[in-house]
This record gives sequence, structure tokens and C-alpha cells, in this order.
Amino acid sequence: MGPVELRDIEIFLTLAEELHFGRTAERLHVSVARVSQAIKKQERAIGAELFARSSRSVRLTRLGEQLRDDLRPLHQGLAQTLERARLAAHGKTGTLRVSLFPANIQELRRYWETFRARHPQWELRLRMSAYQDPFAQLRNGEADILVTWLPIEEPDLTMGPLLFAEPRVLGVARDHALTRWSSVSLEAISDFQHPAVESVPDSWYERYVPEFTPGGRLIDRTATVNNIEDIFMTTVLGETVALFPLHVTRYYPRPDIAYLPVNDMDALPYGLVWCSAAENDMIRGFARVVSDLGPLPG
Repeated sequence: MGPVELRDIEIFLTLAEELHFGRTAERLHVSVARVSQAIKKQERAIGAELFARSSRSVRLTRLGEQLRDDLRPLHQGLAQTLERARLAAHGKTGTLRVSLFPANIQELRRYWETFRARHPQWELRLRMSAYQDPFAQLRNGEADILVTWLPIEEPDLTMGPLLFAEPRVLGVARDHALTRWSSVSLEAISDFQHPAVESVPDSWYERYVPEFTPGGRLIDRTATVNNIEDIFMTTVLGETVALFPLHVTRYYPRPDIAYLPVNDMDALPYGLVWCSAAENDMIRGFARVVSDLGPLPG
């Protein structure tokens, strides 16, 4: 077997987790062709397929599962060693990785700046969260803190302090029938299809898009999406209507989407979540910053 680049190993392990070439490419900020090239290179070197592909699915072969299980701890150890060396070269002793669902990163700037000022020995790294299986990144060590809507009902995770709470709006196509109204209710929007996300806890997603209206009508959540661009596309095409927190109107103003206030939903709270078993000084330090500063004014 010839030499394999570290990046190729990272591509293999990410595809083994995502089982989707597009999401793997998006997550690693490379092209789909680069992902395909890396996998084919590894399969040629090994002499067997690592993934079984069809037009509808990607899955690991038995050999691929074995390679994933063997490579994962080695890759994590090497990545951690390189990260420690990089941090030491810049006078840092650790990195706090925060993954976010809300898009209002600029409005949360006071938390980032205060943490950096209080703890110059630690690096703070921010990234937007993936939609699918959102708590996996905490459990597998890819992220230390997740900023998400609350509450959660995961026994191995801790809910931290609140960052903000916002009213809800409904995104609809500019020519949608609902734009006749200045605001809408859950009862009214139950007549339309809403986005759904795979591999998420029902109790958590229901806080964002309820399963039923207050009157007991079923809300159709069957249009599967993987990211916010998917939501915008299905909304513009008139296939869905989409619930959002209010800040989306500021960060994603679009000429083809109208945002209507939802008049019978409570404000959606966002706060910190982390893996209880992984709690450390950096997580506690950031949680203390958020507690000291308090939530953003409503």
C-alpha cells in the first residue's frame, strides 16, 4: 500500500460518519470530486471497496467498518498532538470549540470577546452546526459546547445558561397566499408542509416545529432538509413554509421570501449545551462568562 495523506484519512472518516458525499464535501470545505478521488485512491491502495454506493445510498462495507474502527483513534490522537503543538507555539494551552445553530454570531460578540479577554491562555473556535444528529458532535468530541434552542431531554448532556430568546416568524414565498396577512397563527400554517430534519430527537425538534397546533391539528413535517439553504429553496418554490427565530430576518433578508410574525408561539430560548462527562475548565469558564453577562436584552 502506498502513502496515504492525512487529509485523505480525514475524508474517509468523515464520509464514514456522514454516508453522503455532498455533506462530507460541505463539512470539509472541499469538492465532491475531491472526496470521490480520495476514496478511490484508498480503495485502489487496499485492493477492495470501502463503501458500497448506489444511486440512493452510501454505506460502509465490512472492510470499511474495520478500517474506520482502526483509524478513528489513531487519527484523533495524531490530530490532538498536532493541535497541542500548534497551540503551544502560540502560547495557548487549549481550544474551546463552540458549534452554533443560530446565525446571529455578531450579536453574540460580547460573549466571545469577554471569554478571550478573561482567558487569553485558551483559543476560542466557532463554527456553524450541522443539522443532522446535532448532539453527536458533543458525544464524539468534535465540539465542546453547542449553542441551540432549549430545552433538551438528553440524560448525558448538560443545559447551561441562556443566551437569548426570540419571537418566531414564518418564512414564505413572496407570492404565497399567507402574505395577505400581517401575522399568522399555528392553526393557519398547519395547512402547509414544513421542513423536517433526519436523525434528531423528536422532543427537541418539536420545540422548533411542533407536531400539533394548540387546537390539535397535525403539522406536516415531511420535507427533509439538510441545511438552511435547503429550507430557503423549498420555501421559495412554494413547497414549504418555514418557522424561524426572529434574527433570521436580519441575517437572511431575501427578495423572494417574506417573514410573517407568528402570534401564538412563545419566544424560542437559545443557550449552551455540553456533554456532562466532558465538562472541563474551559467549558465552565465560558458558561461563567454567559452567566455573568446575562442573556441579550429581549
